[in-house]
Amino acid sequence: MISVKPSFIRHPAVIAAGGALVAALVLANVAAFAFEAQAPWIVGAVLIADVLMVGMSLLGGLWAVAVWGGRTDLSEARLASIVDSAMDGIITVDAAQRVVLFNRAAEQMFGVRHEDAIGGPLERFIPQRFRAAHHAHVEQFGGTGVTSRRMGDATTLWALRADGTEFPIDASISQGGDPGHRFFTVILRDVTRRKQVEDTMRQQQQELRELSARVQEAREEEKTRIARELHDELGQLLTALKMDLSWLRERLPAQERELAARADGMSALLDRTVSSSRRIASDLRPLMLDDLGLADAAQWLVEDFGKHSGIRLELRSAQAEALEALSKGAATAVYRAIQESLTNIARHSGAKNAWIVMAQDDGSLYVEIEDDGRGIGEGDMAKASSLGLKGMRERIAYYGGSLEVGPAPRGGTRLRLRMPLRGAAAGGQGSL
Repeated sequence: MISVKPSFIRHPAVIAAGGALVAALVLANVAAFAFEAQAPWIVGAVLIADVLMVGMSLLGGLWAVAVWGGRTDLSEARLASIVDSAMDGIITVDAAQRVVLFNRAAEQMFGVRHEDAIGGPLERFIPQRFRAAHHAHVEQFGGTGVTSRRMGDATTLWALRADGTEFPIDASISQGGDPGHRFFTVILRDVTRRKQVEDTMRQQQQELRELSARVQEAREEEKTRIARELHDELGQLLTALKMDLSWLRERLPAQERELAARADGMSALLDRTVSSSRRIASDLRPLMLDDLGLADAAQWLVEDFGKHSGIRLELRSAQAEALEALSKGAATAVYRAIQESLTNIARHSGAKNAWIVMAQDDGSLYVEIEDDGRGIGEGDMAKASSLGLKGMRERIAYYGGSLEVGPAPRGGTRLRLRMPLRGAAAGGQGSL
């Protein structure tokens, strides 16, 4: 069988030949009309030609319909094959949200045969609690004029299998057709395994964060115990020793100048020892953090840091009563973050001035620390050795807070910390 390509009828030579044939036939009909009386045979010949032309036209039309109809059927078959071979589920619904297309991947995903899904409502594949909202979302999307978009950008979408089990999906939706005959197509993918991995990683991260917090709490408790012992027991012993030394100094003979000088040296050494023990105890754990609260402890920390570092510090702090809602652990985390930030300023920034702000803002404690030093870059924050910053962030995050470090308007570094005074809120989920 000889096959004729559809492009053959569009060839310039074929079009020219057809035009010439039509022109010749028109001239023949005009001649037949003019010489009808003198040459009847011309009329007969023209009539025969007209009949042949009409027949050829009919045959050509039928051939064209067959060719182009075959191409349409072929295109539809190819489209159906592509849709059925897709790895993602594809569902198309009409304006009433009844299924008109349901590919093979969707059959396997939902456990529903193609014949049972066609003509049925889309809501059978949506958990009951999400159906009303989903129906409204599709109608709203139809009125936007947007051709396609991803569904559930910020939430987890859930679908429903035939056996009643729910599973998480990623989905995108598109629309097409006339306003009166609108169709919506959803392409979806089962992400159960991915979500299980994400949930496992999130759980492990939370467990590591809790473990780190427990370790930090144990360290703080140990530091508190040691600081108490240094402040109370060792301080009392040193004070008693100084009193005994003073008593002994007063009873030395006046002529024993060498012994008196040695006693004076011992007294000065005791004074330095007492100061050192108090400083070590304060570094381990400022007792005023437990006795007086975060506001007073931060004030003492800033003043003491300014004396020893030579950096001019300015502190604006909220009222102590506003910070009472902070738990002991959260207050310690904020204090350590301020302490670590001031230490970094002294070691790395080369700053001459620093500003600390502590304020209550929308149910949270807001802390901002800024300096006018050389600043910090993205590479510095990503270094494996920057454990202090990572430790601060993890400790603050454990108590529901957040910590950001970046460049400051004055050219240095700015740290922003936010700690909720009462618990943190949780997120939500969505549907197909």
